[in-house]
Amino acid sequence: MANKSLLSIYTWTNHPLAVVPLARDLGVLVSSSLCRSAHINDIVAKAHKHAYMIQRAFVSRDIDLLVRAYLVYVRPLVEYNSVVWSPYTMQDIETIERVQRRFRKNLPGFRKLTYKDRLRCLHLPSLQLRHLQGRFGLVL
Repeated sequence: MANKSLLSIYTWTNHPLAVVPLARDLGVLVSSSLCRSAHINDIVAKAHKHAYMIQRAFVSRDIDLLVRAYLVYVRPLVEYNSVVWSPYTMQDIETIERVQRRFRKNLPGFRKLTYKDRLRCLHLPSLQLRHLQGRFGLVL
């Protein structure tokens, strides 16, 4: 018996469907290998852009206002559908956490503090903790 190709050709009304390495479904970028890194890199790039725009657009340096803008415009990007694409490698977790780390570091008076101290001062959990809380259905 001859070896069959590992790649199946799918058709729709006798027309072959194209094979794509990445596809977006319900806002989540899915690769053919089901690797989450492509989606994580995509949302992290968007989150960094939004965080940068907040830093540039707001004239006020009021920390409460800037943190509120971050919570409204940036954090939903890195938390949307996180139960589906939840990161499990340390590299992916660090990539996501870098968004919050960079934003907090650029707040006035927070540059010299450690990341954990910044989170403690602002009374905010790490993104990794929020992902775990969301995955296990804990109160956020």
